[in-house]
Amino acid sequence: MGRSSTPGEGTRPRVRHAGQLGWDDGLYEDGKGDAPTPDDSGDDAGSGRSEGGGGGGRRAAGRGGSRGRPHRAGRTKKRRILRWIAFSLAFVILGTGAAGYLWYEHLNGKIRKSARSAGNSAAEKTAPNAAGQTPLNILMIGSDSRNSKENLKLGGSKESVGGTPLADVQMLLHVSADRKNASVVSIPRDTRVDIPACKNPDTGEKFAATNGIINETLRGGAGCTLDTWEKLTGVYIDHWMMVDFAGVVDMADAVGGAWVCVKQNVNDVPKPGVPGGSHLRLTAGKHKIKGEDALKWLRTRHAFASDIGRSQAQHMYLNSVLRELKSQNAFTDSGKLLNLAETAVNSLQVSDEIGTVKKLFDLGMQLKNVPLDKMNMLTMPRIQDPEDPDAHVLPKPGSADKLWALIRDDESLDPKDRAKAKKKTPAGPKAGAPASLGVTVVNGTSGDGQAPTQGRAGQVQELLKAKGFTEADTSTDPGSARTTEVTYPKSSGAQGRSDALSVAKALSMPTSAVKETPDGAGLTLTVGSDWRTGSTFPKAAADDSDPLADTESVNGAKSNECMDVYWPYRQM
Repeated sequence: MGRSSTPGEGTRPRVRHAGQLGWDDGLYEDGKGDAPTPDDSGDDAGSGRSEGGGGGGRRAAGRGGSRGRPHRAGRTKKRRILRWIAFSLAFVILGTGAAGYLWYEHLNGKIRKSARSAGNSAAEKTAPNAAGQTPLNILMIGSDSRNSKENLKLGGSKESVGGTPLADVQMLLHVSADRKNASVVSIPRDTRVDIPACKNPDTGEKFAATNGIINETLRGGAGCTLDTWEKLTGVYIDHWMMVDFAGVVDMADAVGGAWVCVKQNVNDVPKPGVPGGSHLRLTAGKHKIKGEDALKWLRTRHAFASDIGRSQAQHMYLNSVLRELKSQNAFTDSGKLLNLAETAVNSLQVSDEIGTVKKLFDLGMQLKNVPLDKMNMLTMPRIQDPEDPDAHVLPKPGSADKLWALIRDDESLDPKDRAKAKKKTPAGPKAGAPASLGVTVVNGTSGDGQAPTQGRAGQVQELLKAKGFTEADTSTDPGSARTTEVTYPKSSGAQGRSDALSVAKALSMPTSAVKETPDGAGLTLTVGSDWRTGSTFPKAAADDSDPLADTESVNGAKSNECMDVYWPYRQM
């Protein structure tokens, strides 16, 4: 196709050929591929130059004008070609945008979502830090539902179809307000807890409050599981996500697999007197697993000795997934993210407020900058349930309470980080004399859902007066707190904190019990359900021990850990 850098040269043959190919029959006004007339070009017909008159003028309009008209015609044709290209590009851009929009709306329409709470969400959201940031808490639920062909194929019997699914995997993901550390805490599925009254938002069925096993909470929907966690921990949970067997397989494939390790051969099959099994089969060492093998790993219980061992294996897998995503630069690879987003839409059910592709995408990006060595995964400290020691467990008093308090207060689970934070806190001004401080005592002993201890505010008021806080008074309004705390208004600044610390010190309370609150109330001591009786603050609640040391934990930066296999399941 002829092309020239000189205007008017070599343009007519090229455009005629283009017209013959059918690019645009309207490229010229008459639709026949002829050059435009002077009127079409917008130029004056008399502008053609001639050396003579009369016939010369005719030559200018005819043969003799061939030296001038191609120049103008070339410019005109170029303008029209550029205009056509512009229109074509606009069409492509708009078409692509429309396709993207339709794809986006298609994914949004496929997201399965439901209410965040089943009607008994009672925890209060953590106040923003000095930078206006708030922590993020997400409850992750693994359902054992067999109510689809895909899930039934992956495990279970036909008799289980149509039954109420159990929440066999429950983990709380906590990301700190500054996004510098994160933790994942599992509660074993056989933990006995107080389950609040729930209403299933999908079926409308109501369930009375009860004391039962935590994996039964899905009868009231995922929102009921969330309400139960909030009642147990006092942690406000922003969202929930739920995945079933088929979803685990799809997500594992989308990520590309994850590395796991076993110290010995593992073959998790039924044994005499021990039915079931995940059918996980691996030789000793490291393996990259995905798809159904990933599901088998996450479901393995007997070969890892117990539900606790299964939780530890799940934590290892999740840490490996995070390492894989970071090594693949998945958080900055738009193609990878789109693939993960589409898989997540098909695999997950979520709470209403994160029920769009964009919100799920933004949620995933919250983990982008968390260092792997600041990602800790652990199982709730627990004890055997006296009512059924062989099958059920209870949260361990003191240790579990400390763990929940750290998450509520958005403190790192690493004691070294807490020590550093404490050193950075300025000493502040000297506290006021005890007799000059007005302290309001509130009875918040109903924070654990039980009836409050009557007269408790007055009892603690007398303790304060004995310590010199003669202006201490009680509030007629009841409160609700799981742990006892001393609060001061933000407007009182460093002086308010110093005064609050003096109250805590007088009662042998830890400094972590002192908190800043929005303006509206003065110096306040709220007696929580951790101090229902007695004149001495309980040592267990004041203990500043490391909760990671009291249970199984896995750090995100450690890639060389392996699971120990229970000896009956080591034979291949």
